[in-house]
This record gives sequence, structure tokens and C-alpha cells, in this order.
Amino acid sequence: MARDYYGTLGVSKNATPEEIKRAYRKLARQLHPDVNPNEEARFKEVTAAYEVLSDPKKRQVVDLGGDPLEPGGGGMRDPFAGAGFGLGDIMDAFFGAAGGSSRGPRSRVQPGSDALIRLAMTLEECAAGASRELTVDTAILCDVCTGSGCADGTSPVRCDTCGGRGEVQSVQRSFLGQVVTARPCPVCRGFGEVIPDPCRQCAGEGRVRSRRTISVQIPPGVAEGMRVRLAGQGEVGSGGGPAGDLYVEVEEIPHEVFERDGVNLHCSVRIPMTTAALGAVLPLQTLDGEEELEIEPGTQPGTELVLTGRGMPRLRSSGRVDGRGDLHVHLEVVVPTKLDARQTELLRELAVARGEEEPSLAHNGKGGGGLFSRLRSGRGHR
Repeated sequence: MARDYYGTLGVSKNATPEEIKRAYRKLARQLHPDVNPNEEARFKEVTAAYEVLSDPKKRQVVDLGGDPLEPGGGGMRDPFAGAGFGLGDIMDAFFGAAGGSSRGPRSRVQPGSDALIRLAMTLEECAAGASRELTVDTAILCDVCTGSGCADGTSPVRCDTCGGRGEVQSVQRSFLGQVVTARPCPVCRGFGEVIPDPCRQCAGEGRVRSRRTISVQIPPGVAEGMRVRLAGQGEVGSGGGPAGDLYVEVEEIPHEVFERDGVNLHCSVRIPMTTAALGAVLPLQTLDGEEELEIEPGTQPGTELVLTGRGMPRLRSSGRVDGRGDLHVHLEVVVPTKLDARQTELLRELAVARGEEEPSLAHNGKGGGGLFSRLRSGRGHR
């Protein structure tokens, strides 16, 4: 029976990729061995479920009733399985397996799968790049048998059941007539040979699980969801097969000041109304250090100032950094809500001096007259 990957993550079959990702992150934080050592087995199940459902092809296999992590589980259910033979057996009978032809034994040495680890990084680290030492838990080559799976001084022997062919044939009667089928040998599992004395350390697998530390260099300019590939650092295959790759996926920690939009950064700066009216030069802390922010006299609320080249590095697909984005500073003018008597008097004097003691609601500063004069004018044209 195929495993319930959706149930493992606690999501519905109609869940979006983003919902699946959020569900995995929540469970991973609770079950990670560094946080909860007693839940390591469940953490591996959750990680395996996410790796399946985050891959569109593997997810399609699950939706069709298969299990991409099981041998022969990469497709639809076989409608002929209940009859004692499969659709593949029937196809073999007509197109190759009949008449004594053989596919031959499969190799015990199989390539390993890729592995994925997530790395939380601050905005500053994403901008400057970082070198990290990561602890990973993967299958590595058994150092006792060096991948052969055999105890010292022994070697595999030919399987007596299949004669080294890796498969056994049988003849069955069906509604199509007599069908010759070929199946993987149940004794040697299709390898054509058996290991009479397996390695004590790896139990004949040629690999063992181990926790190790590796170095990874994260280039400047990475963003949420980007992956760095470490070739050959993934899972070693059974029989000592070549290792897959290790992918380090970036999780960007939200910044308390800056908001990222691609290679551009945005931030808000609150200034008093007196500063907006008179102008000033203010210090602004950026990713590159302190910069001078020049406020022009008469600055209006909502003004946006752009500091060119003070954003994030622009990372190309080749891994090179090609220029930087910009920093957009959004100015918020703060109007005081509490004034003492002296401050109120000064503002009234300023209003008189500017002729603003009786303000009117102008139409975008055009055409003169206030809001009510425009409303009266509108009525007169009806």
C-alpha cells in the first residue's frame, strides 16, 4: 500500500506548493533532531514526504496511486495485479520475455539520491555571502567493505534459484491464453548473485548512515528558495554506488528595517514636519554602513528617495555578481498631536504669516476656490 504523504504533512490533496512548504517548515522546526532528538524517525518521514510532494513528477505518481520511493512504485496501479500477473508481464509475453529471452540481472551498484538541507540566513548574510559549516545526515560508503557488502575475505556467489539470470520465468493460463512471464528472482532480488556472508557494519548494503560536517560557500545575492548545489555530497547509492548531490536551500530571515523586492530594498523613515519643511541631512544605516540622507526643504509626505546601488547584489545564473539594486527610502512626515501653549502660538503666527489662518480645500491646487465653491459651481450647471 502506498504511503500517505499528504497525511504525513497534514495537508489536503489539493494543497498548493506553498501550503505544502509551510506545513513542512512547521513540522521540521518541531521535529528536527537538534531540537527534539526523540522524533528523528518522524522527522525523516516528514522530510521524505516533502521531497516527494515538492517534486511535480513524484507528486503525480502519488496522485495516480503509486509510491515513487518504492521499487516499481513509479506509476499507476496495475489493473491485472489481482489476477496473479501484471500488465508488464503481458507486454513481456508479446514483446520480448517469451521464448526464453532475458533482461539479465540488474547491477547491485545503484546511484544514490540527492539530499536537501535548509539554511536560515539574515539579509546581511544574503547580501555579503557566507561560509558555513553544515551538519548533514546521509548515507556514506561503508569503510569496512568499501561498498561490496561482503564480509572481509568473502565475495558474492551466483544465485542457485535463477542461475545468475536475476529473474525466474513461469507459465500461466489467462483469458489471453498461455502467458510466459518473467519476474525478478525472489532470492537474489534480481541481482543474479547473493552475499552468503554480509558485512557486519552495513548488513550487505555497502553503505551506512552517518552524521558529518561539510563546508559550503553561499555566494552574495542569494534569496529565499535559491539552492546551492554540492556535487557528490548527497546519499551514497546501494552497493557503494556514486553519491547524489546535496542541495542547500536558502531561507531568508525577515529584516526588521528593510523589505526586499528582488534586488531592491525598501524602508520607511519618519521625519518631523519641521524637518520636512526646513530640510536636513540625516544619518541612515544601510547594508554598507552609514549614509547621509538629504531631505530637501518642502519635502512632502510620501516622498520616495532612491539611493542607487545600495540594494542587494544582482546574482546571475552563472554565479557571478553583476551590479546591485537600489535602496528606496519612503518618507513619512509626522504631524504632532500634542502641542504646548508656546508651540501652538508659534504655529498660529506661522499660519498668519503664510495666509493660512483660514485654509480652503483646493482642487489639486488648480483653478482656485475651495471644495465648497466647486460644489456650488457644480449645482449651478445642472
